[in-house]
Amino acid sequence: VIRHAAEGATVWVQDYQLQLVPKLLREARPDLKIGFFNHIPFPPPEIFAQLPWRRAIIDGLLGADLVGFQRSSDAGNFMRSARRFLGASVKQQQVHVRGADGETTHIARAQAFPISIDVKQISELAKKPEVIERAQQIRRDLGNPKTILLGVDRLDYTKGIRHRLKAYEELLQDAKVTVEDATLIQVASPSRERVEQYRLLREEVEGTVGHINGTFDTMESTAVRYLHHSYPIEEMVSLYLAADVMLVTALRDGMNLVAKEYVTARTNNDGALVLSEFAGAADQLKQALLMNIDGLKDTIMRAVNMQPAEASRRMRAMRKQILDHDVDLWSSDFLKALAEKVVRDDS
Repeated sequence: VIRHAAEGATVWVQDYQLQLVPKLLREARPDLKIGFFNHIPFPPPEIFAQLPWRRAIIDGLLGADLVGFQRSSDAGNFMRSARRFLGASVKQQQVHVRGADGETTHIARAQAFPISIDVKQISELAKKPEVIERAQQIRRDLGNPKTILLGVDRLDYTKGIRHRLKAYEELLQDAKVTVEDATLIQVASPSRERVEQYRLLREEVEGTVGHINGTFDTMESTAVRYLHHSYPIEEMVSLYLAADVMLVTALRDGMNLVAKEYVTARTNNDGALVLSEFAGAADQLKQALLMNIDGLKDTIMRAVNMQPAEASRRMRAMRKQILDHDVDLWSSDFLKALAEKVVRDDS
């Protein structure tokens, strides 16, 4: 970037792996307009304090003119950490960043820009006859259960997959749901397979699925259909159309675009979304069935038993929010804010 960017170019750095890059760019190319977007949550100062490299990371991020986050709370956490660990003077989510000579080099701002999805692509796929037929085939292959529940996640400990499976197992034990009437499809795409913690997580999840199916399956019906694969977007939209209930039960998530994809695919305004309040998407999708992990079982049953009129009202409101705020608007809003001239007040 240092070698190839034109004079005065705009550079947009993406995600936490590159948190040191904005300062490196600033030092080598002060002419650049630098933006950074953090796709994951930024922790509060009390947690961030445990990180040995806390000062270096904040210093790196403050090399940007604009640091974007998924939620306003993330932007606030970042600014509080900048004040606490670097002694930065923060005014209205702005930091006057000073060079080695004590002079202000630029003003770094922090702001929330909730990311979204390609609404047009998902909407068009959801109306394709072959995608609709595939969704119907999925239901037939599962024995046409009354309710299909769906989870789609990277196999990651932050996604709450273990809690979801435990809750579903307890619902089966209590006969709140039965394998004849309901099936849970869990798509767990491979993630960091060479890291020991993730390998152990996969073993635990697969062991839990095996235990649930061994206990509750019949010759005709399966409790959990577990799929450790990544799928093309066409197959994902078919799954979204086949599922009556979408389960997004993250313990912590910057946004969770699966929730937005599911809602966008429900062009008939049916279906129900169970959404963790710890996912960034909860800030926009307020008509979802929002839940804390402790209330997961009750929330699942609310979704399963939801009346069509209520489901339609909730889905219609969520679809309007997403259709009005797609990924193109997200990127244009960020770049527009990055291009804005900031008035310096060094007083």
